[in-house]
Amino acid sequence: MKEFVVHTIPGSPFGRAVLATLEEKGARYRLSPLTPQDMRGSKHLGLHPFGRLPILEHGEFRLYETQAILRYLDRLLLNPALTPAEAQAAARMDQLMNINDWYLFQGAGAVIGFQRVVGPKLLGVPTDEAAIAAALPKARAAFDEVARLLGGNAFLTGDFPTLADFMIAPQADFLSLTPEWNALSSGHANLVAWLARMNSRPAMQATTWERVVTMAQGAALSKAS
Repeated sequence: MKEFVVHTIPGSPFGRAVLATLEEKGARYRLSPLTPQDMRGSKHLGLHPFGRLPILEHGEFRLYETQAILRYLDRLLLNPALTPAEAQAAARMDQLMNINDWYLFQGAGAVIGFQRVVGPKLLGVPTDEAAIAAALPKARAAFDEVARLLGGNAFLTGDFPTLADFMIAPQADFLSLTPEWNALSSGHANLVAWLARMNSRPAMQATTWERVVTMAQGAALSKAS
């Protein structure tokens, strides 16, 4: 099979969703690491006209948008299946993936994650506490709904993980690095247990921020040689 190449920044929850899905499938892939500066350059815009990430290359086929990438991988790499066979469970998976993109990340997780982690630690930008305060109710509403839909299930749509689990777990794990995680997870023991369950999977352990940084360093050395 042609090589999978994933273009992403180490630490990106969306990039991690793709990497963890590939790991769960047992697929071999190569990381093409990006920096924030790369994303403003003409080379990157030639791969992604909207200047975002991740990007998947599979031979001559190039794909961006995380949901599209994950569905492509699940259609191509059949085992283990990460889309429920039952229609209502599959619809719930789709709903959760859109909750992640539109309500958990947009205007909520993106703000908190940037202000607490990316800005101060990677870019030297001071934290905007007012922006965090404004985003926190939105993030709480999103996690409240994810916890409600999770209910007593082991995973988001039932007894086995789906693409929704591999999209939302990296977002939740990223936000667990912030002081706001206590407020976001408060009262949701099921959500905390689910995240621990996901983080115990080899696919998630293989794609931690630290592990992806190590991959990126290896890729840089290979390129230099």
